[in-house]
Amino acid sequence: MNKTFEEADDLIHSLAVFVKENPLSHTAMVIFPPFVYLELATDLAQDTNLLIGAQNISSFESGAYTGEISAAMLDSMDVDYCLIGHSERRKYFNESHEMLAQKVNIALNNNISPIFCCGELLPERESGNHFDVVKKQLTESVFHLAKGDFMNLVIAYEPVWAIGTGLNASPEQAQEMHAFIRNLIREKYDASTAENTSILYGGSCNSKNAAELFAKPDVDGGLIGGASLDAEEFIKIFQSVKA
Repeated sequence: MNKTFEEADDLIHSLAVFVKENPLSHTAMVIFPPFVYLELATDLAQDTNLLIGAQNISSFESGAYTGEISAAMLDSMDVDYCLIGHSERRKYFNESHEMLAQKVNIALNNNISPIFCCGELLPERESGNHFDVVKKQLTESVFHLAKGDFMNLVIAYEPVWAIGTGLNASPEQAQEMHAFIRNLIREKYDASTAENTSILYGGSCNSKNAAELFAKPDVDGGLIGGASLDAEEFIKIFQSVKA
């Protein structure tokens, strides 16, 4: 929940110009502006490879749900992706595994690719339960999908304890969890599905640590928070993604 309209216009325009002038075939840039700026974003992204996503989606198809935004609305605006299960939605809005599964289904039914977020809290990490927590999140919210639907999903691992706390997940910790997630996908579906699923890292990623994080074999990219609010910083991170 950042940026005035003018500030958002400047940021999105800068990113759209960069993507148009510096196409990278191996890397996709997706931005997730607040709902009120989605039309601005899709307009500025026209004729570029910049992709647009929403920060959230309603668990209802349509109806008397004042303030909610439906998947059909997003699809009609050429929105490509949607964040589902972000740690802030879980924390502040008490979104359950069941609700997130409904959101995943609704997004896929409306041609929107979910970026499903998972990750553990600090007490869960310290107690050694972090693998079980992430496994439960995936099992109860996305592993009900048929393989064809699952292949339209992106996973984002967010160690909640490393977001805005001053603590940082090491590249080794990120790799360990990403490898664990990929193995879960392999066990649930098959090796090909696991290898072709993008798993992003989100947790205090910036231009100083991005290259080291993205060099890990199972870290396919980043879900960037505060560092994405500055175009120059975000572009540096984007350029750090391995080919």
